[in-house]
Amino acid sequence: MRRVTLKGGETIPQLGLGTWHMGEQRSQRGAEAEALKLGLDLGMTLIDTAEMYGEGGAEEVVAEAVKGHRDEAFIVSKVYPHNASRAGTIAACERSLKRLKTDRIDLYLLHWRGSYPLAETVAAFERLKADGKIRHWGVSNLDPEDLDELAGVPNGKNCVSDQVLYHLGSRGIDFDLIKQCADEKIMVMAYSPLGQGRILRNAALGKVAQRHNVSPAAVALAWTMRHPHVVAIPKASAPEHVRENLVAADLELTAEDLADLDGAFPPPKRATALGML
Repeated sequence: MRRVTLKGGETIPQLGLGTWHMGEQRSQRGAEAEALKLGLDLGMTLIDTAEMYGEGGAEEVVAEAVKGHRDEAFIVSKVYPHNASRAGTIAACERSLKRLKTDRIDLYLLHWRGSYPLAETVAAFERLKADGKIRHWGVSNLDPEDLDELAGVPNGKNCVSDQVLYHLGSRGIDFDLIKQCADEKIMVMAYSPLGQGRILRNAALGKVAQRHNVSPAAVALAWTMRHPHVVAIPKASAPEHVRENLVAADLELTAEDLADLDGAFPPPKRATALGML
């Protein structure tokens, strides 16, 4: 499993586990937790969740999945923008900790920008970090201008990650954000790296997959992780999908592969608005 280095030197797996849409149906929670446990056993020890997912239900699924193995997992969660005041962020974190049944969150993110100033949210993150409630903090769905603003607030340069929409069919960040984050040592976390499945029927993607005797999903994930500072967090709630995704961790795409994919999914030629789901 290739690893990505965070500010400060800690490393995490480049391929993790997403939980968006988990925890929404209690009847499915057991199977979802088992899929996450399998991922952990296979080395995908980064698990991404949020208070928004299932209104806390996904965090409860994560708690079940990491039971007895908390120290092996790197847990990411997020605060709603409407909770992101200084006091609200701290209270939201405490609720997430309770649902996760843990004493700390490894990486805590602002889910997207809201009405509260970035400086206020950062102050809360720094307080939580000083109190040992979180180990690192970052942001999600922030574009280059937002990151510039963040860098200008007190302690804003302590941001270790920006989680954004990134897949073959939505690659606007290739124009500017990818490089900016690399220059500032900010890890990029790619959410929905499989384009919610819509890109997987593309002929060029299928051609590259056949060339390597792997699934189109494995190629799409490997493409996302071609940058050494980009982590992919696909959701997989079935064991077969977890194992299928794992293939991407060791898949090296050739120049021919990348050219074929660029032909089918052209890189951006100008700055575009940050994609969001």
